[in-house]
Order: sequence, then structure tokens, then C-alpha cells
Amino acid sequence: MFDKILIANRGEIACRVIKTARKMGVKTVAIYSDADKQALHVQMADEAVHIGPPPANQSYIVIDKVMDAIRQTGAQAVHPGYGFLSENSKFAEALAAEGVAFVGPPVGAIEKMGDKITSKKIAQDANVSTVPGYMGLIEDADEAVKISNEVGYPVMIKASAGGGGKGMRIAWNDDEAREGFQSSKNEAANSFGDDRIFIEKFITQPRHIEIQVLCDSHGNGIYLGERECSIQRRQQKVVEEAPSPFLDEATRKAMGEQAVALAQAVDYASAGTVEFIVDGDKNFYFLEMNTRLQVEHPVTELITGVDLVEQMIRVANGEALSISQDDVQLNGWAIENRLYAEDPYRGFLPSIGRLTRYRPPAETAAGPLLDNDKWQGDAPSGKLAVRNDTGVYEGGEISMYYDPMIAKLCTWAPTRDQAIEAMRNALDGFEVEGIGHNLPFLSAVMDHPIFMSGDMTTAFIEEQYPDGFQGVELPEETLRRVAAAAAAMHRVAEIRRTRVSGRMDNHERRVGKNWVVSMQGQDFAVKVKADKKGSTIKFDDGSKLRVTSDWTPGDQLATLKVGGEPLVLKVGKIPGGFRLRSRGADLKCHVRTARQAELAKLMPEKVAPDTSKLLLCPMPGLIVKVDVEVGDEVQEGQALCTVEAMKMENILRAEKTTVVTKINAAPGDSLAVDDVIMEFE
Repeated sequence: MFDKILIANRGEIACRVIKTARKMGVKTVAIYSDADKQALHVQMADEAVHIGPPPANQSYIVIDKVMDAIRQTGAQAVHPGYGFLSENSKFAEALAAEGVAFVGPPVGAIEKMGDKITSKKIAQDANVSTVPGYMGLIEDADEAVKISNEVGYPVMIKASAGGGGKGMRIAWNDDEAREGFQSSKNEAANSFGDDRIFIEKFITQPRHIEIQVLCDSHGNGIYLGERECSIQRRQQKVVEEAPSPFLDEATRKAMGEQAVALAQAVDYASAGTVEFIVDGDKNFYFLEMNTRLQVEHPVTELITGVDLVEQMIRVANGEALSISQDDVQLNGWAIENRLYAEDPYRGFLPSIGRLTRYRPPAETAAGPLLDNDKWQGDAPSGKLAVRNDTGVYEGGEISMYYDPMIAKLCTWAPTRDQAIEAMRNALDGFEVEGIGHNLPFLSAVMDHPIFMSGDMTTAFIEEQYPDGFQGVELPEETLRRVAAAAAAMHRVAEIRRTRVSGRMDNHERRVGKNWVVSMQGQDFAVKVKADKKGSTIKFDDGSKLRVTSDWTPGDQLATLKVGGEPLVLKVGKIPGGFRLRSRGADLKCHVRTARQAELAKLMPEKVAPDTSKLLLCPMPGLIVKVDVEVGDEVQEGQALCTVEAMKMENILRAEKTTVVTKINAAPGDSLAVDDVIMEFE
């Protein structure tokens, strides 16, 4: 076995590989840019080597710099993680020339299957059903428009070397095809150093289901079930689960056998993923093969008990698989939610800054590579499990230079319903402050009837949130439970306040019993009757709820029982009450006396400032392009400028017909949120 492995990556996947290497007794080397000097993967590794400035194209994807780090440390093998150089055949060739093992497939397999165009042709030659499209190289936007018309709209414009949603656009007409071609080309060049683009038919209402394969260099190949990845935004996966709630055993077997056959056709050796689009009749179409570890691999590990990173390392060391297809058993259900540094209330735009608070829910020992490293190699049985793969820590910085993913929160349970409920509770208990994040949106998805039914497609987010995510309106029953909790918590806070003031000896007598709890546009008149074990909250309709908790003022997480059922609230203080967050809802909760509540209704609402004549920067980012000049008349929907943030290009468009009167930013300028880019008549 290798003595030392270098991880040619950063963030959570670098930390993930380090955990397996540590378990195997193998030392690790981290590489880092200026922006990652204090990163978690650097702290976890046995050694760390600095490789350059923050932009990935000046550090993490510069092959010569990575090779220098290998030589400096004497690493015998390199695990590339995903993204960056993971599917770069030139990097694999450089390692081979240096006599260093690549923890991934052979160069030939990378070239044939890592390239989306070539892999499509191989699949077609092998009589694998593929999505119609144009596999040749596309020279310019005019040719892209011509091909799009031949294939038939809508079309998917994709980077040949792409992955993770980068360099990918859907076009429904000629204008979008022209625009999407250029944006995809730019993103592909910046993210992968390869700007080749291809076009294929976009199948509406599809499900995205992928098969995990594992092969060695001795001719053995197996599949480890499937992952359902249909909850996506901008072709970026958000929620994954294993197995799929849609497949039957016959379809699973057919897809798995086809995936293994395709892998073996190119002498594949390592972990890899074959992605399919599956229609409503369970017809499946090959999309692409990812010749690397997938972001969502933890859910496969949780239902099979197989440590995929360990298997990759052993295969790279020349070992034969110790697992046969008959050994693979799918046990229970696993769900993964990707926690991103993006603000769902601002169109999911990237958010950067310092994590002033980062407290994930406690992990439980039921899956590979939990922080306590108690994994024994058997799939969990008869209990719930929580796993959080992360690359950040409280006080750390979320940079504008890299992917916005903060963590991958996973839950396992014997059934899908139980796994969903475990995920709801884990999301409620996940504390993140200092940046915008998508925890509220993830909670909303877990409670959505379509997701709960398992009858979703890749159009789920687009169809269910056409105007973006506006938050969650809690149902009446849940809102009453939150109101009861708020009343009980307010009583505790008031007792603390009177003790601090020292105004009375009998502090509890000073605190009133009758309150009005106001939130989500509703008022709940309640009476609080407290005892040593908790409080009974009586509503004005005569109904009662019992509240027990050990919450104390200042705690930012309250774990309560309300009406005998658990309730978890994230708690912040606001004048006259609390900011409460639970199940995707973000509530301003005021607890007042009856007279205060009456007067509050007379207060005028604060009017938001008029920004209709301004184009504000919606995220911290870099101005890539300005499409208009002062004096230009612009039409509704017309592109005004392009802002790049976290490796993604975002085109800002005019919301109405108007005239540009002033431009305050130029290409190359770095802007903060709400900086004024241009002004209108």
C-alpha cells in the first residue's frame, strides 16, 4: 500500500479523502492557494504545499505546480477528488511519466469517457440508447444556432470537459442558443481549461438517475445501485438519494449491467458513474460517464457499506476487487442535501463572507467516515444515521473563487419516509450564520408533497418555484406550536431580564401571564401557566399545548417538546420578540401585551427604497462584460452586463424598456452586493 497520497483538490472532498487515508494508515499531502491558507483540508493533512494565487487557473488546475508539490513531498499517489484535474488526461499522463499512481481510471478511459463527445460516440457504437444531438466540435455561435435548429429546441449546450453544472445552458430559441454558447464556452475555459462545446436535445420532464460502477485492472466490474439526482437547479444537483423511488428491480439491473459493460469496453479501473435520463415509462438514455468520484457518493456508501474512496485507492495500488456483484446489497434509504453559500431569497445568488457560526448536527456512527471514525464496514441497520461531509469551520471564510458548496448533509434510515424525517430534523438543527445559505430552501423541499411522493423530475425546482424561493408559510397547526414555544421562551427571557434589573425579589410574579404572539400575519392570544417542569399554553379558543425545554436566553438553538412532539427552532433576538427559523420558515415573532399588540397595528409599515432606476450588483463578483453604453435604449429582457462569481457567469437583464443614463462599472471591476452598476432614465 502507498505510504503517502497527495490530494489534488480542496474543500470537503479533500477532507473526505483524508479521512479514508487516515483510516488506512496512509499519510496525506494537501495543496492550497493563498485563499485557502487556513482551510480545513490544510489543517487535517499531514503536510501542505502552497501552489499559488486564489484563482483555480493559477493554482489548483496548473499541472506543473501540482507536480512540483508531488516532487517536494515524495507522494506516491494522487487522488484528484472531483472537478479541477480529476478528468484531465494530461494530468494523468504527467503522473505516469513521473511514476506516480493516479487514484482514478487509466488515461485511455479518461480520454474516451471523460470527454463527453467521445463517450457519446462510443455509447452509440456499443448500441447504447443515447439522447439525440450533435457530437462534433462547434466553431462559433452561428453554427450553434444552426445545429440547435436541426436538433430541435429546446437544446442543452454543454461543455465537453464539463461537470457540476459548469459550462451548461438550456436554449429554447436562437437568441438563447447564441448567448448560451458563448457563456458555456467562457465558463468551460475558466473552469476546465477546455472550451469545446456540444449540443444535444433537451428532454422535458426527465428524471436524472445515475449508476455507480467500480472496476479493477483485473477485468472485474460491479455496480452499486443507483442514485436519484432529479432535484436540480441550473443543472446543478441539490438533493440526491439512494436508491431511486422510481426504479424497479428489473430496470435497475438493466441499467447497472449496461453501465458496467460500457465501463469495461474502455478498460475502466476505478470508481465511476454512468449517468442516464429516464422517462416516465422507465426508458433510459445514456448521458455521460464521469470518470471520477461523484459529489453524491456518500448516499451510495450509506446503503451499501462500501467505502468508495478506499476502493479507489486499493484499485490504484493494483489490487483486485474484494467485492462481487452478489455481495452488493442495498440496505435502507439515504438522502443527501447540498448546503450551498447562496441566498435563496435573492435568486440563489452566491454569498461570500465569514462563517460567524457553523454548528452542524451531531453525526451518528452509521456510515463510512463520520468524524468519530467509528465506521466498521457494515451498512447501518435498524437505526437513524446522520453524516456531514464538510470542508469549512466556524470562523472560516467562504471565498468568491471556488464552488459555493459548504457541506453535504446526509441521513440514513430503514425507509424513505424515515430518512426524510431524519433529514428534516437535521436541517432544523444545522446552524449557519454570517452568509446567505440555502438551508431554508432545503427544508422546504423536504416538506414538499411532490418530493415526499417521489414523483419528481429535473424540472421540479423550475416548476414549483417559478418566481424563485420566497420562503415558507407554515401551516396553521405548526404555526400554533411555534407560537406556544415562543410564549414559553418569552416567559423565560422575561424572568432573566427582571433578575438582571434587580427590581423585584419575586421575579416570576413580575412577569405577566397573558400575551399576544404575532407572526406570519397572525395573532395568537395566549395565557402561560408555568410550573417547574415546563409551561402550559392556553389559546383563546380554549385549546392547550404543553411546552418543555431546557432553552435559556442567548441559546441560538432551542430543542423543545410542544404537545408531546419535538420542535427545533433557530433563535435570534429582535426588539420585542424573536427571529425564529424552522422547517424553511423565517419568522419575525413578536410577543406583546394585549395593549402593545393593539398599538402595533397602528404603526405604519416601512416603505422599501425605490431602486427601479438602478441596476444593482446582486452578488459579490467580477464584471466580465458590459453590453450597453450611456444613451442606449434597452428593451425588457435585454442583456446589460455579465457578472462572474464562484465560477459561474450570471447575465443581468433589463426589467423594462428604458434608457441608460450612467454606467458605474467596467469589465474587471470587483463589486460587492448592491453596488450600483448602472442607472436608468
